[in-house]
Amino acid sequence: MKPILLDFPEQFYTERLLIRKPLPGDGKFVYPATQASINELKPWMPWAHKNQTEEDVEVNICEAHAKFLTREDLRLHLFDKETGEFIGSSGLHRINWSVPKFEIGYWIDTRYSGKGLMTEAVAEITEFAFTELNARRVEIRCDSKNIRSRAIPEKLNFALEGILKNDGLSGDGKELRDTCVFAKYR
Repeated sequence: MKPILLDFPEQFYTERLLIRKPLPGDGKFVYPATQASINELKPWMPWAHKNQTEEDVEVNICEAHAKFLTREDLRLHLFDKETGEFIGSSGLHRINWSVPKFEIGYWIDTRYSGKGLMTEAVAEITEFAFTELNARRVEIRCDSKNIRSRAIPEKLNFALEGILKNDGLSGDGKELRDTCVFAKYR
């Protein structure tokens, strides 16, 4: 079956979170979260170095929505289940439907970090990939110096398969960095 024809839930829940596909209009939630977290995101995320407007973020969300519909990329937005507050973004990226395999990426609004919310989200997204998308492999790749990002796959018992030396650049593009490759497979 062609990926575009795959039918699967476009939202699901954890104990504390609503996890759903990005929707047009989400820029009004995502933009303030990125601005509140920009200093924490800059060391790791190249996009955090771009001077984006709310309109730029909204355009990006509309593009992510379209890619979700065509199954090219499955960005997911995370909301507090009780309050409806946007808390971060994750998703299944670098998809290879022929295996199938996925890479989970994530960032959290700094105002919600340290509460285990992203770990909870990644655990559920991993299970979603295996049960709903028949994943055979789920990866998490992160900068070896990003201790907080590394803690998530470690807590969730992903295997550290290796560290790729000089594999990428720092968020500002000025320093070579190593990439940790974590994975789960079924």
